[in-house]
Parts: sequence; structure tokens; C-alpha cells
Amino acid sequence: MSEFWLISAPGDKENLQALERMNNVTSKSNLSHNTKFTIPDFKVGTLDSLVGLSDELGKLDTFAESLIKRMAQSVVEVMEDSKGKVHENLLANGVDLTSFVTHFEWDMAKYPAKQPLVNVVDTLAKQLAQIETDLKSRTAAYSVLKANLENLEKKCTGNLFTRTLSDIVSKEDFVLDSEYLITLLVIVPKSSYAQWQKTYESLSDMVVPRSTKLITEDNEGGLFTVTLFRKVIEDFKVKAKENKFTVREFYYDEKEIKREREEMNRLQSDKKQQYGPLLRWLKVNFSEAFIAWIHIKALRVFVESVLRYGLPVNFQAVLLQPHKKSATKRLREVLNSVFRHLDEVAAASILDASVEIPGLQLSNQDYFPYVYFHIDLSLLD
Repeated sequence: MSEFWLISAPGDKENLQALERMNNVTSKSNLSHNTKFTIPDFKVGTLDSLVGLSDELGKLDTFAESLIKRMAQSVVEVMEDSKGKVHENLLANGVDLTSFVTHFEWDMAKYPAKQPLVNVVDTLAKQLAQIETDLKSRTAAYSVLKANLENLEKKCTGNLFTRTLSDIVSKEDFVLDSEYLITLLVIVPKSSYAQWQKTYESLSDMVVPRSTKLITEDNEGGLFTVTLFRKVIEDFKVKAKENKFTVREFYYDEKEIKREREEMNRLQSDKKQQYGPLLRWLKVNFSEAFIAWIHIKALRVFVESVLRYGLPVNFQAVLLQPHKKSATKRLREVLNSVFRHLDEVAAASILDASVEIPGLQLSNQDYFPYVYFHIDLSLLD
């Protein structure tokens, strides 16, 4: 499973023995894989400051999770033609996310533990805020470019009534620069090809004989040319409509056609040029944001453990990876039973609730006798 439970219990002899019992039960029952989660000794400061940090870290945790979700989605959108390889690009420090979490080590160089806690939290908050700002600007520019290109491409894939004709017609299909003559394009249903050939010359006066030619066709019909005198255009359109032939409003403009083609080529070139740098930026900064998120989880465990268990700082954090979703209810019961002594009333109420709520869909706001946080990597699937 791509889900982890990060818990802590006091580090005294009784609770270390409780942790050992938990490890034995969960191992024998194949409920979870458990590993120690090492958190540095931070400068605690005052309990009042810890209460403030507790609230701030909760908000920062939510923000970081939302940010990495958005970054993962951006990777999916950018890698539109290679979606099967998305997870190869969602790494943290060059390793898959599960490996990073299970082998987590606090980055002392980036977030010095000797600094006051408020400074460490501020560093993380500023880092994530900058990543979000850059994400918005970079993905917005790419999205506009992609949308413009898709709009042009759609014009090339519609039916004969709506699609652009600049990639279909050529200069040779038209009578150009004539004061009297003009070439029109007419959409004819496939079932009416024979009727068109028999009648187009007589639909109006002044239609040039044998001037029709099939340019292209789709599943419904074909695009034909016809040349006639300019002064009978409106009469020809009316008669064509009566016979279920549709005159397509199109006048050959070599400069406009050239401009359309150049615009398409420019957008395709710009998209290719932006693709590589944007994907590299997303990979690097997804890694940075994810690493910051797990550091925030570690900080929350530290702060909540000090607030819950008191001073001096003495607790043990453990990372549990449930083996399967169906075992989470039993795993929760084991934890509540082992650590029931930490808060008899809370443990009893949670055990009672576990009977009422199948699957125990728990959030970080649920209260347990021990400190508990949830890390869900399935949000990136």
C-alpha cells in the first residue's frame, strides 16, 4: 500500500516495551511493516510558541500536500503522450517516494536543527510559497501555448463545414485576380455527387462549364470547386441551397494561408522548446516540495509529541506501512490496545468507534492516545 501511519509514544521504558509489543503483534499478524522514524532534537522554546507552531504546521501540511498534488497533475498534463512514464518522474532525491519515506533522514544542511523551530518552519513555508508562485507562472504560460495549438489543430480535424481549408486547397484550385470570375467551394453530400455533376452548370446563369473538381472528401461528403461570374454569386448560393449543396465561405488568400501555417509551425516549435525545461523544473521542484512535506510531517510529530507528553523531550516515532487496506481496522485496534494506558478514556472511545465505522477512514483531526499522522501517497496516482 502507498499509505503510511506516523506515530509516536513516550520514550520511557514502559512505552518502549509497548512499541516492542506492537511490532511483535503487527509482524506476526502481517498487519504492517514498521520502522523507526528518526527526528532530531530541536530547540523547543516555550510551550506557548509550540501551540502556535502546531496550528501553523497543520496549515502548512495541508498546503504542501495540495501543492505536490498540483505538481503531479502538471506532470501528467505535460507528459500527455507518455502518461505511462509519469511515476518515473515523480521522485524524491532520485528515489521513489515510498523509499524516501521509509528511509527518511532529516536534511541538516537545508533545515538546520539547531535553529529555533520557528525559523525552520519559516524556511519551509517560504520554500513552498516560492515553488507555488513559480508553478503558477510556468504552467500558465505553457497552458496558454498548448490551448492555442489545440485550437488550431481542432480546426484541422473537423468536418468540411468547420475545418480550416488552408492545408487542403492550393493556388491552382482557384481563378485568382480576375475582375469578373470567382471560384467557390461547395460541399456536396456523397449521395448527391451524380446530381451535382448533372446540375451545377445550370444552377445559375454564367457558370463556367466543366469548372468543377473534387478537392477532398470526408465520411459525409466532398468539397468541389466551381467557377462562375461574380455577379451571380448570390443567385448561385440560393439555388445550391435549394438542392442541398452548401457553399463554403472561403476566399483564397495566400498571405492568410501562409500566416496560418507559420502560426501552427511556431506554436509546435514553441511547445517542443518549452516541454523539456518545464518537465525538468517540475521534476526538480516536485522532489523539493515532497521532501519539504515529509519534513513538515516530522516537525508535526515533534511538536505534538512535546505538547502531548511534556518535557523533557523523550519520545520515539515509528513509521507504519499497512500491508493492505482491509487490515487497517485491525491495525488501529492493536495500536489503541497497546497504547490504551496513555489515555484510557480516549482509547476506550476510539475502540468503541472502530466497531461503528467499517474501514476506519481516519483523518489527522481524529484523537488517539498516541500522536498520529497520515501520509497517503495514493493521492499522486
